[in-house]
Amino acid sequence: MEKVIVDCSTGETTVVPLTAEEIAELEAAAAQAEADRKAAEIEAAAKEAARAEILAKLGLTDDEAKVLLG
Repeated sequence: MEKVIVDCSTGETTVVPLTAEEIAELEAAAAQAEADRKAAEIEAAAKEAARAEILAKLGLTDDEAKVLLG
């Protein structure tokens, strides 16, 4: 993996390889982003399940709830 360094005062660009530490940081950030995405999916599914359960207890369909909550 490489990174591009741009010197804005001269317009010169330099391509340098990433260090092992930088690669590890990128991999850790990618793993954390994936974990956050999965957690958000699980949370959304739990909210939808809770919503469906409440509607079922009230005997309402999704369409009826939308009309009531407008």
